[in-house]
Amino acid sequence: MQAAGNDFIVADAHNMEQDWPALVSAMCKRRFGVGADGLILVLPSDSAHFRMRMFNPDGSEAEACGNGLRCFVRYLVDRGLTGEKDLKVETMAGIRDAQYNTGVVRVAMGSPLLAPQEIPVEVKDDTYPILDYLIELNDSEIKASFVSMGNPHAVTFIEKPVDSFPLSSIGPQIEAHPTFPNRTNFEVVNMVGKGKLKARVWERGAGETMSCGTGACAIAVAARLHEIVSDRAEVELPGGTLSVEWDGKEEVWLSGPAEAVFEGEWT
Repeated sequence: MQAAGNDFIVADAHNMEQDWPALVSAMCKRRFGVGADGLILVLPSDSAHFRMRMFNPDGSEAEACGNGLRCFVRYLVDRGLTGEKDLKVETMAGIRDAQYNTGVVRVAMGSPLLAPQEIPVEVKDDTYPILDYLIELNDSEIKASFVSMGNPHAVTFIEKPVDSFPLSSIGPQIEAHPTFPNRTNFEVVNMVGKGKLKARVWERGAGETMSCGTGACAIAVAARLHEIVSDRAEVELPGGTLSVEWDGKEEVWLSGPAEAVFEGEWT
């Protein structure tokens, strides 16, 4: 399945036991496997309608994944696993509300976490939000704002076009920087109009991806904290545009299309 170019293998894993980290590494390899940004499992839940687990291509398990959650909901509806259009989904980051309407999936991503110990980040000052924090790299430095959407994000706003930003070299350095004990996702962002942002994303455990749901949410939160946008933002990513709503207090909501691309059997 894909959502704004963020592609996932989705599997009904009821009553199924596997070495998921090893399996996802094989399945997600492009040219040698199916090829995907991650593997999503549909599982039963004692506290919600369903439970979602999501694994990155390197075998690590992600706490949250907005585009993955939207694909998850579309899968449930398309496969007839639920007749509900308003769902609760259990994730590692907590229970998430989701709404389905004619191909568009709107999901509640929880309230952003901004305290250093909640993100987590290792900084000298415990005051927050942490905006434009200076990160020293091998031969450069980046100012980034820190947000957790159930998983950690470092967001940097730049004047030069994001298309020319050296993400393939800077992204790995930010992901593994000592500031982030659990590693981090990294977003580089331009403001391109009123309420409109353009970005590229380096995902923890996956590298650069066409899109990232939690990344779009983190971008919108950081932009609002910087007073660049108000309650709504359109985040343009290489794979498509996602809509994010945040009133500055409550949950962040993420909206956009999600669709099935093909199905098959892993042998």
